[in-house]
Amino acid sequence: MTASKVYFTDMRCKVGTSLLTKLDKLILAAGIDKIDFKDKYVAIKIHFGEPGNLAFLRPNFAKTVADRIKALGGRPFLTDSNTLYVGGRNNAIDHLHSAAENGYSEISTGCQNIIADGLKGTDELEVPIAGGVYCKTALIGRAVMDADIVISLNHFKGHELTGFGGAIKNLGMGSGSRAGKMKMHCAGKPEVDPEVCVACHFCEKFCNQKAFSFDTGKAVIDHDKCVGCGRCIGACNAHAIEPTDYSGSEDLNSRMAEYCKAVVDGRPNFHISVVNQVSPYCDCHGESDAAIVPDIGIFASLDPVAIDKACIDAVNAAPAVSTSILSERDHTHNDHFTDIHPATDWRVQISHAEKIGLGSGKYELVTVK
Repeated sequence: MTASKVYFTDMRCKVGTSLLTKLDKLILAAGIDKIDFKDKYVAIKIHFGEPGNLAFLRPNFAKTVADRIKALGGRPFLTDSNTLYVGGRNNAIDHLHSAAENGYSEISTGCQNIIADGLKGTDELEVPIAGGVYCKTALIGRAVMDADIVISLNHFKGHELTGFGGAIKNLGMGSGSRAGKMKMHCAGKPEVDPEVCVACHFCEKFCNQKAFSFDTGKAVIDHDKCVGCGRCIGACNAHAIEPTDYSGSEDLNSRMAEYCKAVVDGRPNFHISVVNQVSPYCDCHGESDAAIVPDIGIFASLDPVAIDKACIDAVNAAPAVSTSILSERDHTHNDHFTDIHPATDWRVQISHAEKIGLGSGKYELVTVK
């Protein structure tokens, strides 16, 4: 497999030079200007950060990317899909409020925020996955698929279920609708918590399989009829319906890579990863633990697999921060992410992504001063 080019700039800035200037120089060197942006809608896929988390990317990074896209003639917008779990971003109203709370606005970024899968996470498109092994189709937020070009702007960090979160996770898991996220996360079908159910019958309206009954006064799912699509999870205002039977790390990482392929296939895509404040857990947490390694830099590439592998290697080559959780863990794995989350296997993300033709784990690193 041919090595892909990954471009890198460190976090050092001489007096008079902004890190944002270095970011713009980096993405130009990596070839963003080779994409035809003229009058194209451009989805900048980002994580707005769960309220309470302080490790998410600052809006300044998004503005630099959006300004460059506008200078190239494009029409950028920032986007993310609603979360499967209950929190500050599981519907568009709360999600947009959380984005605003964390500083994302038209003024701070120069473009609009659009929640990709709509008000309740049910505005989705079923997209075929070429070469899919675990999934033949993916349920992707409509706004992501309506865009002509997709850009991944990602905060690179650890993750308790996938080992790490990079470009593949940002686009794969992050672009999936709530039902899509369930298909990636779960091998089972949803269950209703009768203590929480308010018997509003709203879930029934969203079920194409007519799997709901209310004989007991509360919603009950007939699993013989249920196909596990997860649309009822997004429809339930009371958060009484939950997924069950969570997938293991290998299955989850593989499905996520396949969803990423569904997002990027057939249209221009570009990937930026900021490796700073490398927290051990996802930015979906309502808190952020101390960074596990010193800030490293920013990476850019046309290949989502190569950029993830380059970021992994850079983090693993960095020393552990003595005040972080990494310094407390067993280092026999010789791998920072496995040291923190030994039950995960992040390598499956890379190997399966290569298998289905998403990109190459081999890369040539080009430093941009």
